[in-house]
Amino acid sequence: MEEPQAQIFAIRTTANREEQVMDFIASNAKKKKLEVYSVIHPHGMRGYIFIEAKSMLDAEQAAFKVPYARGVLAKQLDYAEVEHMLEPAKKVAMNIQQNDIVEIISGPFRREQAKISRMDKTKEEVVVELLEAAVPIPITLKMDAVKVIRRSGEEREPEE
Repeated sequence: MEEPQAQIFAIRTTANREEQVMDFIASNAKKKKLEVYSVIHPHGMRGYIFIEAKSMLDAEQAAFKVPYARGVLAKQLDYAEVEHMLEPAKKVAMNIQQNDIVEIISGPFRREQAKISRMDKTKEEVVVELLEAAVPIPITLKMDAVKVIRRSGEEREPEE
């Protein structure tokens, strides 16, 4: 007997709220123990996310009462229709730890040094606080926007 194939459904969302809808759907699926395998938002496509689930019912249950979700489209999508929007996930080397000193390598704070205060491995984001700032302000960055320059365990030689 062959296992049923996962199906892909499109969910309409409020524009620029796709990430929030994805987070809500993922937590709904986990809480309700639904057969939802992945939730994606293709870069550059506003107002839609795609959900890979066992059935239309699972997709609808995951999106039920989710803020900013406007509904599941009735037609199931073929993989070929969305394949060109997907790219293989790049695994980021998880060699960053809390309290590491990093250099920001992209964005407006480029070349600034900061300390890692929190990490979100699922979103591949880190929250840093700039070392040179008078008031510590948490800044959320993608993990690939920072590089470790000193580990939290390593001590600096005292400067005299």
